[in-house]
Amino acid sequence: MKAFFAPLKEIWGLFVEDASFTLGMIVCLIIAMYVLPRLPIADVWRGPALFVLLAIVLAENVVRSARRSS
Repeated sequence: MKAFFAPLKEIWGLFVEDASFTLGMIVCLIIAMYVLPRLPIADVWRGPALFVLLAIVLAENVVRSARRSS
């Protein structure tokens, strides 16, 4: 079983360096797909709303990484 999961872990590591950052991005996309269309906002504001969500996740990740490295 270990021989099966070792290559999968390596492949995962090629694409995902920080799992919490990846999960944050996925949550933002899910919010954009399911929550934003139900909110009473104009369609033209959905793109900027997604951008703001992604920027918040990115900023949080940068701050957390800076604290970890210092």
